[in-house]
Amino acid sequence: MFDVIVVGLGGAGSSAAYHLANRGQRTLGLEQFGPVHSHGSSHGRTRIFRTAYSEGKEYVPLAQRSQVLWQELQSTSGEKILEKTGGLYIGRPDNPTVTGAIESARAYSLEHEILSPAEVARKFAQFTLERDEVALWEPAAGALFPENCLRAYASQAVERGAELHYGEPVESWTAASDAVEVRTRSGTYRARSLVLSVGAWTSRLARDLSLPLEIERQFVLWFPSRDPTGTGPERMPVFLWNKGPGLHTYGLPDFGDGVKVGSWAGKLADHPEAADRVLHEDDAAPIRRFVEQSLRGVLPRETEHAACLYTNAPDQNFVLGPHPWHSNVTIVSACSGHGFKFASVVGEIVAQLVCDGRTSHEISFFDPGRFTPRH
Repeated sequence: MFDVIVVGLGGAGSSAAYHLANRGQRTLGLEQFGPVHSHGSSHGRTRIFRTAYSEGKEYVPLAQRSQVLWQELQSTSGEKILEKTGGLYIGRPDNPTVTGAIESARAYSLEHEILSPAEVARKFAQFTLERDEVALWEPAAGALFPENCLRAYASQAVERGAELHYGEPVESWTAASDAVEVRTRSGTYRARSLVLSVGAWTSRLARDLSLPLEIERQFVLWFPSRDPTGTGPERMPVFLWNKGPGLHTYGLPDFGDGVKVGSWAGKLADHPEAADRVLHEDDAAPIRRFVEQSLRGVLPRETEHAACLYTNAPDQNFVLGPHPWHSNVTIVSACSGHGFKFASVVGEIVAQLVCDGRTSHEISFFDPGRFTPRH
């Protein structure tokens, strides 16, 4: 019998497995796919890391702790985990991307600067702002390397005694007050506690909660540059650029495979397996137009693309905390497309909840029960 079973070993799940094993918990991790895969939400080579958080200043302490934990993982694993590039958050002065980032930066005295279009052009020649746009510059922002993060957490978890099973889908689970039972195609496992960290599969494995989650399929594209030295991480920051409804884009510099650009304008899927992973013209055309109009020196013809699944909650906040009716089951999911950067601290939170019954972090606004009437 294990102390805890973690179902799903993506960003949050692999982090949870590590943090639990690091606290001496006999940990079993179960993952339906391989150690690193492109079926869910923890891939794509690079992810933006930022602390001037436009989605809400309540995320800032979590981002700050997450940064410390990513740096610790980089030091202990020897993997390339986090690289600082700085970040630009661009839009009209009243745009939520700008106003939210400013509010977070001021609330926590984060180093930042408000730049005009002319100032952006002088500092970062790659960006072409409209005359009525501004940018918040955050020097501490950068890029995470998700595949490295997963490999590092998994290997560190195994070193600390965790048992990780890949290619073993979970079919069902049950919980009593003192134990949980998890059934897979290969066998049945028992533990004192269960962690469900399954992203787009949450509604399937937490069906009893009837969570109002939407699965959204998004694409990211990679574009070549006329002069790659001008779009590398030493000279080009990560960015968010909000031009209004349906025109919210983000991007990262060229780490060797082109400038990566995506947008928050995906298509809904009924379930993960039904998500259309074919790049259609209406997926790519808006991103190409953005590159052509706003990124100087980047060629608007993609060389590669990847699909990613967002699992969105109605309020766009995470779903993270104890199951409303089973205190020994922790739900970790529905990061609404902005969760990977927090995976390191989410693992710490999960370990605290499982081991201590509480967490030192403020997560009340993530309560899984906020959408579900109490029994």
